[in-house]
Amino acid sequence: MTRELSASRHFARLYTAATVPIAVIAFDFDPLVHIGSSLTVRWQTLALALVVFVCLSTMGTLARRARLRADDLVYIAIGAAPGAIVAGRVGYALLVPEAFAVGPTSLIDPAVGGLELGLGVVGGIASAAVVATLLGSSVGRWAHIATIPLLVAIAGGKLSMVLGGSGQGSFFDGAWATAFLGPGPWISLAPAVPSHPAQVYEAIGAALAALVVLVAGSLGAFSAKDGTRLLVGVAAWCVTRAAVTTVWRDPAVAGPLPVGGVLALAIAVGAIVGALLIGVWLPRRRGAHDESAAPSWPDPETRPPF
Repeated sequence: MTRELSASRHFARLYTAATVPIAVIAFDFDPLVHIGSSLTVRWQTLALALVVFVCLSTMGTLARRARLRADDLVYIAIGAAPGAIVAGRVGYALLVPEAFAVGPTSLIDPAVGGLELGLGVVGGIASAAVVATLLGSSVGRWAHIATIPLLVAIAGGKLSMVLGGSGQGSFFDGAWATAFLGPGPWISLAPAVPSHPAQVYEAIGAALAALVVLVAGSLGAFSAKDGTRLLVGVAAWCVTRAAVTTVWRDPAVAGPLPVGGVLALAIAVGAIVGALLIGVWLPRRRGAHDESAAPSWPDPETRPPF
């Protein structure tokens, strides 16, 4: 039995199979925007561009409030791209090594494979930090204000994947299983197969990570604005990402986790360790250094008798 869902403007349909009762949220719409006679753009691409624009605009506003140079944001954002691309390609090579079996030169071929999001985020943060340092700006303060926009960008980017039929998980017969019908073209393989909406799961996980950071901040955490907020936010997101990878279509390599889940957990552990080093060890070391370097003069016991 098929029933149109009027609330979704005919983008979604509810399907119930005759032999195996499976309720499926099925999307049946044109994922392409046709502009004129020659230009075609995906709805997913337009939605992602809007998400990036909103998040960068928000960062610019927060930078001005934090008395940072808002125009530095342009250079920092551009500087994040090389690190994200290089690290993302390395991550994809670990994720799908057979895609690069023809040789190492395929790593720089944009027509082969894609990017792995976890390492891409890490690489982007690293190269953005280098650019901020070269600009003489505070890396810690930039990292502090970038946390929520970054997590929102990840959540919005994952939700935009629904408009392209990408990011589908493994077969699923639950009430919220999703399928993509019609000619598409859809990005996921076998889009009509009812599957876990893994892209939606990860969007929810990124939103929860942002909520954790906001709650922790309201309780007095991250007052130093030294970048620990970003590391905690990335760690929280990667934990949820690792959980979502258990319903990916990739084969498991460590328990229920595929390679992407292992990478996500490794990033989470690294981010937590980094936050502890910045938030605990470095202040103690800096305090000990300042105390040892403090001049003992004038001291009534040691000052010259004149």
